[in-house]
Amino acid sequence: MRAWIHRVFLLLALAVAGPVLAEEPVRVFAAASLTNALNDIGLEWQKAGHPKPSLAYAASSALAKQIEAGAPADVFASADLTWMDYLDKRGKLQAGTRRNLLGNTLVMIVPQGRAFPVQVRRGFDLAGAFEGRLCTGEPGVVPAGIYAREAMQNLGWWDAMKNRIVGTDDVRTALAFVERGECPLGIVYATDAKISRKVDVLASFPPGSHKPIVYPFAAVEGARPQAQAFLRFVQTSPQAAAIFAKYGFTRLKP
Repeated sequence: MRAWIHRVFLLLALAVAGPVLAEEPVRVFAAASLTNALNDIGLEWQKAGHPKPSLAYAASSALAKQIEAGAPADVFASADLTWMDYLDKRGKLQAGTRRNLLGNTLVMIVPQGRAFPVQVRRGFDLAGAFEGRLCTGEPGVVPAGIYAREAMQNLGWWDAMKNRIVGTDDVRTALAFVERGECPLGIVYATDAKISRKVDVLASFPPGSHKPIVYPFAAVEGARPQAQAFLRFVQTSPQAAAIFAKYGFTRLKP
């Protein structure tokens, strides 16, 4: 009789503890340019026996502000160092989890079949080479726009172009504007251009024209325990490495 009662209490305890101990989905806030890659990595994470991660994409600037304001996030992946530094200085990252993982390239794109001659050098008259506006991330705020402005300043193009810039909320929105022909020219990442069948790459910006494009990843302060396991999967698994390579990201050395 006592053994039966013991088994009943044990089953009840497991029933109560089960939902508490069950792994919860990792909440990931990531730069919009990582959308396709992290969606695929999320599927591989599921295949490894974990719950489907909760993936939220936007401009790194917007996500950093949300995390600062207390939005529930476990992992932050930024498209530049500036917004990761922003959270780091405010004590919003778990110590020792930050790593610069990926690199990218900045390119000029046009709607498919609408290329025009361009030379990526000082002295070239970009403003006179086309009519209409140039779409990119909001300069000074969104990472893609920050890199684009720096490149145009270093090439001597900014003053003639600054009043023709359409600054978007994130880089994928800039891509969409060019795809629809609303902007005859755009500046996005090479990985964004790679996933679109509606744009052509007009030219690439040389690395020296802007700061290196770096994607740091980190666990957010107060993150769930599985956040670090997800970061290890993203950083070290062969599945993640193959997916990042597929979409054109470069892996940075630790």
